[in-house]
Amino acid sequence: MESFTTLLPVGSISNMKAELVLLERHELPESSFAELRIWRVPTPVRGSNHNYKYSLAYVVADECVLRYDNEAGKGDHKHIGAAEVRYWFKGPEQLLDDFWADVDEWSAT
Repeated sequence: MESFTTLLPVGSISNMKAELVLLERHELPESSFAELRIWRVPTPVRGSNHNYKYSLAYVVADECVLRYDNEAGKGDHKHIGAAEVRYWFKGPEQLLDDFWADVDEWSAT
């Protein structure tokens, strides 16, 4: 976890204390950007079995074309275009690797 850039010491999600682990925005070519948010939470988000809440989004021309998240009740999943598929969370580092691999794949098309 030491490799993450922490911009703020504490965040808040649904009235729960949460530690902000990563908050980054990357401006990318061709009117696109990636926004990455990862929190460490005291208890797992409903539907997940780990202590992280995350939202990673890739936006092209003002449209979110790729998003990884674990909203309460749905658990870990990703959106690729209009499709939603289950995502097998293996840790924050792997999450970031998988997200950037999908961004690279999307950008290549």
